Amino acid sequence: MSEQSLCEEKVFTSVFRSYAKTLHHYLFYQTGDDALAHDLTQEAFTRLWKNCQSVLFNTAQGYVFTIAKNLLRNRHQHQKVVLQHRQSIREEEHEHDPQFLLEEKELAERLQQAIANLPEKQRVVFLMSRIDKMTYREIAEALDISRQAVEKRIYNALDTLRKVTDKIK
Repeated sequence: MSEQSLCEEKVFTSVFRSYAKTLHHYLFYQTGDDALAHDLTQEAFTRLWKNCQSVLFNTAQGYVFTIAKNLLRNRHQHQKVVLQHRQSIREEEHEHDPQFLLEEKELAERLQQAIANLPEKQRVVFLMSRIDKMTYREIAEALDISRQAVEKRIYNALDTLRKVTDKIK
């Protein structure tokens, strides 16, 4: 039977009966969606039927499972693209929303004021890190202080800024 053509209806039906339920269960466990698992199972066997001339009976199970895995992977990739597109649309909507723009401007102003109100040592270290993109080691060398002192000042600055932004929300 390993050399038989899958294009014979009896042989294909035998393959379908042997593997469809297992494939459906596999796809259901992967997706959690019974209807989707059913659709993907049907699609995998449809593709097997379309390529029945090139698939041997003894490789049919591997072939149909590989098709199903690829269908599932393609579906996940498509969903990722759709989600990215939706996110970009939301971001564009926010860019043109006057309320969002006003809130963003107010937040930026409050944040600048909060940075200006930081103790000088914290403010200097914070700005060197965030604006000048200096590493903690570089800041420590430039200010002739320990790396631990830089870390503590950054931590305290971030803690203060976090408290300010929490009040805004």
